[in-house]
Amino acid sequence: MHRLNVPLPGREYEILIEKGLLDRVGARCRVTLLRATRVALVTDSNVGPLYAQRVKESLEKSRFQVKLITIPAGEKSKCPEMLAFLWEEMLAFGLTRTDSVVALGGGVVGDLAGFAAATLLRGVDYVQIPTTLLAQVDSSVGGKVAVDLKAGKNLAGAFWQPRSVLMDPEVLNTLPDRVFSDGMAEVIKYGCILDGDFFDMLEQCPSRAQVMEVIEQVLHICCALKAEVVLQDEHDLGRRMLLNFGHTLGHAYEKAYHYETYTHGEAVAAGMCAAAQLGVQMGITPADVPGRIAALVERFRLPTEIPCSREDYAGAVGLDKKGQGNQISVILLRALGEAEAVRLNKAELLDRIEEIRKKS
Repeated sequence: MHRLNVPLPGREYEILIEKGLLDRVGARCRVTLLRATRVALVTDSNVGPLYAQRVKESLEKSRFQVKLITIPAGEKSKCPEMLAFLWEEMLAFGLTRTDSVVALGGGVVGDLAGFAAATLLRGVDYVQIPTTLLAQVDSSVGGKVAVDLKAGKNLAGAFWQPRSVLMDPEVLNTLPDRVFSDGMAEVIKYGCILDGDFFDMLEQCPSRAQVMEVIEQVLHICCALKAEVVLQDEHDLGRRMLLNFGHTLGHAYEKAYHYETYTHGEAVAAGMCAAAQLGVQMGITPADVPGRIAALVERFRLPTEIPCSREDYAGAVGLDKKGQGNQISVILLRALGEAEAVRLNKAELLDRIEEIRKKS
C-alpha cells in the first residue's frame, strides 16, 4: 500500500493507494468516519453497475446504513439542478451533520458529491473513491468541489477537504482508452510543471500498458506533488495556480465546443502545447520543450492543437479565476519541471495567442 498524509491544519487526511482496496473501503471508512451512522453513496450510471454494489456491501459490513444515489454519467450532471437533487435525497435519507457522503466515480461525481457535502447542513464529512485516472491524480486531491454554470465550468464551488481518498488502481482496467488518455494529460502536466525526472520517466512509458505496469508509482508521484502544492497554497492564491498549466486555454476549447466534442484532458493537452509555444514566443520556455510535450501527448492519442476563435479565447480568459481586472496570470515553463505564473494584460495574451494560431 502507498500511503500519503496531507497534514492540513485541522483537516488532515490520508490518501491510500492499493490494488484491491475497493473491497475494503468499509473498514477504512469506519476508521475515518468515527461518528457516522449513515452514508450517502453517490455514483453515476457508468460506474454504478461496475462497482457500486461492492462498495455498498463493504460499507454495510462495517455497520453503515447506506443509501445509493445514482446520477446520469457526464459533465451535464455537474449542475445546480443535480446538486439540489442530491441535497433532497440526502435529507430524505436522514443524513445528519455527523454522517457522511462517499463519492464513487470520476471527477464529475467527486466534484458534485463533494460540493453537496460541503453545503448540506453547513458541511458534512465526505470520502473520495476516484475511479478514473483523471480523478485519481487530480480532482480527488486538494479539496476543490464545484458545479458548472451556464457561464462556464466550476464557477460555483467551495474548498472542502475529504476525510480520506481511497484509490484502487485496478478500477482503471475497465476504462475505455479515451478516458484513460484523458487522465494522462494531467499526469503529463505534473512532469511539465513540477518534476522533470517524472517527465523523463513518462517518456519511457509511452503507452497505456507500460504506464499500468508502474501505475501505483505514477499515482503516488502525482498525488505527492499535488499534495505538496496544496499544503503551500490551499485556497489557490499563489503556488497552486501552477496546477492550472494548460487550463486557461483548455477551458476555451471546452467551452467553444460546448463541453461535448473534447474531454477535459484533451483540452488540457492542447492547452499545454499552446502554452509551451507561448512561453517560447515570450523568451521564457526553452525551444525544445514544445516538441517534447507534443510528442508525449501524441503517444496517448491526445490532441496537440484544437481550432478556436479569438472570441472563444476571449470568453474563457474573461472568466478565468486567475484573472484580476485587465490582467491574468498565465502558467508558463522555465524548463520541464519548472513553472511560474506570468502576469499579462488580457489583450496582450489574446494577441499572442492569435499570432500562434495564425502560424499553426
